[in-house]
Amino acid sequence: MFRPAYLDHNATTPLDPAVLAAILPWLESQYGNASSRHEFGRAARRAVDTARQQVAAAVNAHPTEVVFTSGGSEANNLFLKGAAASMKPGLLAVSAIEHPCILKPAAQLVRQGWALQQLAVDGSGSLNLSDYAETLLAKPKLISVMTANNETGVVQDIAALANAAKAGGGWFHTDAVQALGKLAIDFRSLNAAGVHAMTLSAHKANGPKGAAALILDKRVELQPLIAGGGHERGLRSGTENVPAIVGFGLAAELAAQGVAELSARLRAMQAKLEAGLVGLGARIFATEAVRLPNTSYFAFPDIDGETLVGKLDRAGFAVASGAACSSANPEPSHVLRAMGVAPEIARGAIRVSLGASNTEAEIEQFINALQATVGRLQGLTAVAAH
Repeated sequence: MFRPAYLDHNATTPLDPAVLAAILPWLESQYGNASSRHEFGRAARRAVDTARQQVAAAVNAHPTEVVFTSGGSEANNLFLKGAAASMKPGLLAVSAIEHPCILKPAAQLVRQGWALQQLAVDGSGSLNLSDYAETLLAKPKLISVMTANNETGVVQDIAALANAAKAGGGWFHTDAVQALGKLAIDFRSLNAAGVHAMTLSAHKANGPKGAAALILDKRVELQPLIAGGGHERGLRSGTENVPAIVGFGLAAELAAQGVAELSARLRAMQAKLEAGLVGLGARIFATEAVRLPNTSYFAFPDIDGETLVGKLDRAGFAVASGAACSSANPEPSHVLRAMGVAPEIARGAIRVSLGASNTEAEIEQFINALQATVGRLQGLTAVAAH
């Protein structure tokens, strides 16, 4: 019997059964507030401390560098707005392909007197190094470049970019939300190269929604977005979401342990998928760049992406047109626009993002369903043209 296939892991991932088992007691019998002094509270505090150690170990950071937040969007906002609030306005540089939770707070800072430079990318989605070098001459105070793009899967050489920015003296941040569990992450090494902060999120790596972290070099001064009881070293007040944080800790630990094996399996399925896509005449974006092992972003000429996503959904395949967080926006992907892709092609973009639960059989079934669906849509397009 055919079962629907989930091919949208860059949007969110299914909860690992072991993570669910770790969370459940903290939703039932273990309900203490981690700031309370009695045993219920002390148990919760120990659980949060353990999770902090697990997240830190997963990316080779120190537990004191882990600041828990409610999500990747909050962590990104905490870095940009928190750092900006602790210094006089200057130049802020972010890549043109960042997630909206970087681009929108950056635009807000412009209204507070900051100058904004969007760093250009080339046609493959990699940062344009000559444009970047020119921007560095102006000594930006804040720089944010994502480790891996959520749409194309393109991976940037963050260590090299941060090292090049060192002489300017600014703070360098990377949104690594899509990297956890798919790439090996070493914050200590990145920190030595010049990275001062990094964002992670639990639900992108088979953990729960509602927990994320900003990994923060303690030399960086941030003003909190949320003032209150002084939780998270005074950087993020609010009663800790103990169940989600516990789940995040175990999910991060499991992701780090399994990254090599999973990446190899995903890469093999990605190759199988893309061979099928090429055979159907698809244009695959960013194939010249280093990409995540699970992400394929493609389009078919004269076929609308939203229409194709709907047809595939009814056929039992969950895929995305562009980024899930902006799927309500009918405009072509800002990532593809930054890469110079024509709007009529960009509107057809479809993203398949694989995960641990996917199989080669699902890839074969997807290619078959895609062939049939695209054939029907192309037939309708041909009829309409006449």
